[in-house]
Amino acid sequence: MKHVSEAASDILLDDRAVSDYLLQNPDFFIRNARQVEQMIVPHPVRGTVSLVEWQLSRQRHQIAQLEEEITLLMEQASANHRLFEQLLTLQTRLAAADSLHEMLNRLHRWARELGLAGANVRLFSEKWRIGAPSDFTQLALSRQAFEPVRIQRLGKQQHYLGSLNGPELLLLLPQAKAVGSVAMSLLGERGELGVLIFSSRDSQHYQSGMGTVLLQHLSHMLPELLQRWVERA
Repeated sequence: MKHVSEAASDILLDDRAVSDYLLQNPDFFIRNARQVEQMIVPHPVRGTVSLVEWQLSRQRHQIAQLEEEITLLMEQASANHRLFEQLLTLQTRLAAADSLHEMLNRLHRWARELGLAGANVRLFSEKWRIGAPSDFTQLALSRQAFEPVRIQRLGKQQHYLGSLNGPELLLLLPQAKAVGSVAMSLLGERGELGVLIFSSRDSQHYQSGMGTVLLQHLSHMLPELLQRWVERA
């Protein structure tokens, strides 16, 4: 008997061995229900709890996590639905305009409805026929003059959200007043056609890290609408 006892004591049980045993014997907890109810496990707050309480607590935590994930998905779906409605409304309004001036005014009014200071479009003069004697010279922006802004604010990105300094605002929005922050997006597949700028008087309204889905859709939609009124160079 002594040899058997010594042999048994040499068997080391680790987490994996216990887990393997339970997986191979799924009826263990049924056969040992009373012992399971009496088991006590450490708890970070309450000191110790029964195994049953511990399992119920884990299940409640998992349910809470699932509820949070479902809530987040519902909020995202609602936000996407609102975004789609906003884009559809804007596209319908812009497409119904009977002139470029009217189309840009409608874009500006749409921005104002969202609580913004306004919306402006600047077109790279090298890519559009907007020089004199056209009526669109106020939209012209030299790509060369814009290049320092692109390097400083956008880098390799298509969108920028944040503040602009005085010279940058004078270049991009010479008529605007009290601009606190902007959402700026390059127009075209490669950002080669111009710039769309939404402005807010609130310096914290647009910040780095905010979503750019709306800007992305508009930056691809606007060039096609603009070509109804302006020729490409």
